[in-house]
Amino acid sequence: MFNMKERKSFYLITITLIATLGGLLFGYDTAVISGAEKSIYHYLIQSQGLNEWIHGATVSSALIGCIIGGILSGWISSRIGRKRALIVAAILFVITALGSGNPEFLFFTKGFPGLGVLLMFNVYRIIGGIGIGLASAVCPMYISEIAPADIRGRLVSVNQFAIVFGILVVYFVNWGIARGRSLEWINDSGWRWMFVSGAIPGILFAILLFFVPETPRFLSLSGKSEKAYNVLKKINSPDRARQILKEIESTVERSSGKLWAYGKKVIIIGILISVFQQFVGINVAMYYAPRIFESMGAARDSSMLQSVIMGLVNVIFTIVAILTVDRWGRKPLLIIGSVGMAIGMFAIGILAYNNIFGLGTLVFIIIFTASFMMSWGPICWVIISEIFPNKIRSKAMAIAVAAQWAANFLISSTFPALIEISTWGTYCLYGVMSLLSLVFVWKMVPETKNRSLEEMESLWIKKS
Repeated sequence: MFNMKERKSFYLITITLIATLGGLLFGYDTAVISGAEKSIYHYLIQSQGLNEWIHGATVSSALIGCIIGGILSGWISSRIGRKRALIVAAILFVITALGSGNPEFLFFTKGFPGLGVLLMFNVYRIIGGIGIGLASAVCPMYISEIAPADIRGRLVSVNQFAIVFGILVVYFVNWGIARGRSLEWINDSGWRWMFVSGAIPGILFAILLFFVPETPRFLSLSGKSEKAYNVLKKINSPDRARQILKEIESTVERSSGKLWAYGKKVIIIGILISVFQQFVGINVAMYYAPRIFESMGAARDSSMLQSVIMGLVNVIFTIVAILTVDRWGRKPLLIIGSVGMAIGMFAIGILAYNNIFGLGTLVFIIIFTASFMMSWGPICWVIISEIFPNKIRSKAMAIAVAAQWAANFLISSTFPALIEISTWGTYCLYGVMSLLSLVFVWKMVPETKNRSLEEMESLWIKKS
């Protein structure tokens, strides 16, 4: 049988894995559009004579919901708790899966697309986006408030692994649905099954959340110290649990809880690290992967297979981050990643300028993506779940996450139009952003390795 230490580790791993199902759904719902994007274009955009700006807005409409969900995440998670906020997100994931796959439901006739169907499709995608926005803020917050300081980076990074694994899963699902099928069937029915498939993990997530505890930080903030101690005791020794609870309670007493109580710098760093994560252009590669590969001369089935390859790269290099984040620290990984991303994007831009497409482009897309996934992908979420003091964490994370989704929407919705203006210039723009992200980390971001969440508070008290 397991000894006490092993039982505590098993308990911590179990609740972490359940929480990261929110990350898996975040990735799944965000990337499902990649396989359906061209079918949506034919069914809802081209058939009505609408332009590329409408197409870009439709592909990115979920991001409007993500911004809303990010903004609301602070209020929801501080009012009803981290656990219940995740249950709300799970319900929204199920609604968007079923609704996006059948936007004609109740109001319109299937097979007769019109502006009303386009509107309802976007409404369902926005609902899903709210769920993604909630999950993107609350999942890393939940894990960081549960995890011990010495392994917190790894456990929060597991949430990023779940995100990229969700992306990989949906690439396989989309590829499996489209494989061997005619283009007419995919444009008529295939894209619907791609969206509906997301209901399965959404239902599973909602059920499993009833078996995880609320976080001890939220319980303590809510005046439920005994319940907080009981949760801490299941993860730590009784003496360590009492010590952590005492540290948590001291931070509750010390701060007014106002957003600017620890100065503006911590809020600005949280916002900028979120914005740079998107401005480097990662979600362009994710949302438009099949289209990019088709522009390189790949057939539709082949382009989706190459998207699967990209998903495997995401998973492998996220594992690299998980294995190194608590040993090397956050800043070194971010700086290394910025260098690799800049090399990848500038190289793609140079190849595009010379009209060279093919294996070389794929290689540099992989270099860019691998660099992102071992650094900015997971480490951004680690840092914004760590740097904010207890009493302002939910509100500050809401602002940082909303800023991230706003940046995501700006980048992904403008990509189709920018690529029409200048393909090489668009990729070089993302390369410049990668270099700026390096300077930002070097100059402004503190190292958070091995610091408890409560120690973060004293860091900002000293510097504000």
